[in-house]
Amino acid sequence: MKKFFYLGMLSTLLLALILVGYGIQLNEHDESHIVDRMSERAVPLAGARAAVRSIQPVIVLDTINLYSNEMIDATALIDGRIDAAFVNKNSHVRSGDVIFSLVNEQIPLQIRQSDSAIARAEANLAQALNSYRRYSELMEMEATSRERFEQAQTEYRAAQAALDEAHAQREQLFIQSDRQQVTSPIDGEVLIVYKQQGSYVTAGTPLALIGQFDRLMFSVPMEDKFAGRFEFDQTVELRIQRRDLQKAYDTEYSGGGGSEEHFIATIRDITPPPDEHASMRKILFELDNRAGLLEPQTYGGITIRSTDQKRCLTIPIAALINSDRSEVFIVQPDNTLALKKITTGIDDGSYIEVIDGLGEGAVVITSNPHGLDSGMKVDVTIGGNDNG
Repeated sequence: MKKFFYLGMLSTLLLALILVGYGIQLNEHDESHIVDRMSERAVPLAGARAAVRSIQPVIVLDTINLYSNEMIDATALIDGRIDAAFVNKNSHVRSGDVIFSLVNEQIPLQIRQSDSAIARAEANLAQALNSYRRYSELMEMEATSRERFEQAQTEYRAAQAALDEAHAQREQLFIQSDRQQVTSPIDGEVLIVYKQQGSYVTAGTPLALIGQFDRLMFSVPMEDKFAGRFEFDQTVELRIQRRDLQKAYDTEYSGGGGSEEHFIATIRDITPPPDEHASMRKILFELDNRAGLLEPQTYGGITIRSTDQKRCLTIPIAALINSDRSEVFIVQPDNTLALKKITTGIDDGSYIEVIDGLGEGAVVITSNPHGLDSGMKVDVTIGGNDNG
């Protein structure tokens, strides 16, 4: 009886082992099948073709510092008290306009003293001239010594020089008198009035700051691969995001009604020159501000767009996957991904120039690169006008 019991138990155990083994075999087969199916699955992605396009180069800057080459102080040239001020802040002036009047009470007295000095010098000269003529006649008659004649001649010449000096001093005093009128050194606008009527000033004291803001300057350092797209006298469009900007001089220059202003700027200098080898260059721009919307200070949110178009091989900026714009995912002939190093240049905000690393027609991925890796099989949809 026990023999049959043990045989039954053994048969049951063998059957259980057979069933477990079969289950394991089925599971391994299913997993292998799933892996095979996953390996054959293509990830759907968006892409674009590298193509030759016309783009307008764009440079985006955080800030620029606008300055004027025409800002100068109107300065007192003599000591004196400000008798009158003929301008106020924001007054428009032309070069040579009288903007302050000074009074130096010593100058009229000094002029009178110089008149007296001239009169004395003229009298001394007349006396020396008579003496010189007399000794000249005596010398011809050999009635005096040569030593006495030469002394009379020297005294005459000294008297003549003294009179010339007296006249020169008087002329200098009249120049000083004219300097009591302080004039504007340039055409422009009164930005700051430093001194008011009644103030006593010394020679060299600034009285007002005059500025001309019709043309403002700013410079931008650029890598040579970007600077090489610009040339002397080329015009560009400048856009400035004007948010909460404080005016440096509280002038009548205003910011207009919008949050963004458009201006035209012209390239005035490139340093070093384009024909010299350099990795970095400084480009000097002159901005047309005749509309009177800007003044010298720092502005933020800057976009510089070339007015000239450039035809070059490009890809969408969205295809770039690293911060230095040097890597993209490309689609290989077997529809798998590959990471590709490229060299890029200018861009227009949507497309970027490809200098090296891609050929025309190459397909790049524009989808979010997160989770993508080389070797993945993909199903790419070419977007927009890049179809085909």
